[in-house]
Amino acid sequence: MQTIFSGIQPSGTLTIGNFLGAIQHFVGLQEENNCYFCIVDEHAITVPQDRLKLRNNIRSLAALYIASGIDPEKSTLFIQSEVPAHTQLGWMLQSISYIGELERMTQFKDKSKGGKEAVSSALLTYPPLMASDILLYKTDVVPVGEDQKQHLELTRNLAERFNNKFNDIFTVPEVSIPKVGARIMSLQDPTKKMSKSDENEKAFISMLDEPKRIEKKIKSAVTDSDGIVKFDKENKPGISNLLTIHASCSGKSIETLEATYADKGYGAFKMDTAQAVIDVLKPIQDRYHELINSEVLDDILDAGANKASYDANKTLRKAKKAMGLGRVKKKRK
Repeated sequence: MQTIFSGIQPSGTLTIGNFLGAIQHFVGLQEENNCYFCIVDEHAITVPQDRLKLRNNIRSLAALYIASGIDPEKSTLFIQSEVPAHTQLGWMLQSISYIGELERMTQFKDKSKGGKEAVSSALLTYPPLMASDILLYKTDVVPVGEDQKQHLELTRNLAERFNNKFNDIFTVPEVSIPKVGARIMSLQDPTKKMSKSDENEKAFISMLDEPKRIEKKIKSAVTDSDGIVKFDKENKPGISNLLTIHASCSGKSIETLEATYADKGYGAFKMDTAQAVIDVLKPIQDRYHELINSEVLDDILDAGANKASYDANKTLRKAKKAMGLGRVKKKRK
């Protein structure tokens, strides 16, 4: 049995891209693995947040995890800020991180293009916190999107650096990038990844969007003018993206879909793609609305925080001892 860790920021309602690229894979992983699913709210505050909206997003994300099939009897679901060991180990790992390697992180470079004076220092230093999230649980595998691969490489480097410098405390995790549906693109700019924080709401499908809204967004999705439903990422990125979404939701192969819509044009294809998304999301939305304001959700998160704290603190104590922090109490006579 392997240990798997994954964290998602509560920066907005999850998209169909989050579901197809990550969460639906988690449901299968929990059957034969020891899984930790973390709502990384402390990562969210690297940029300004409205406190009430942040709290709502945290709760909503937890409900969506469970509604999507994450079973609290099989997995540990918890909120990052409710397990203090994350920030404690994050500081310790920050002390062995180098400014140069942190400044090379693509996300920091992108967000600081307008000048470093305008961005939070946490944007520079959050990768060691991300590393601590993973390393506290002796994680074997981290399933991530392609855009997080660089941060996972840093996590591996920090684990090896700590182990070599102090003691062999941390498991060096492997990176797992799902091959199918791993990268769902924006509906309005199919050269960019779909993002829940996109300012253009037509660019993404929220997991809580109503059916009519889903239909409208897919109907207005950017495609091309030749009318041929064919997978060709380079020349037909919009249609290729919709084919990926349709295939991932319906379970049909892209080749089957290409044959089905060979003579039907984009109108029928888009309508059926929308229906495939609606069919996948409806049972999730129904379960979400049962959970969102329930005591059951609080009980699950309380139990998850207790379990995660117990496991994380064991690793944290070993790491502190290896670095020479705190005291070693002498035995009383």
